[in-house]
Amino acid sequence: MPRVQDPVCKMEVDVEKAKHKAEYMGNTYYFCSAHCKAAFEKDPKRYVGS
Repeated sequence: MPRVQDPVCKMEVDVEKAKHKAEYMGNTYYFCSAHCKAAFEKDPKRYVGS
């Protein structure tokens, strides 16, 4: 199962089971929780760089 890092809290997330995800600049980001997704959506540049 592919796993990626939540860009907000750095927790490892299973791509196939992730309930929270967002698109930004053509990339898909996966989150461990709605809280992390909301933080990312508020200021995505903070988490992925400029």
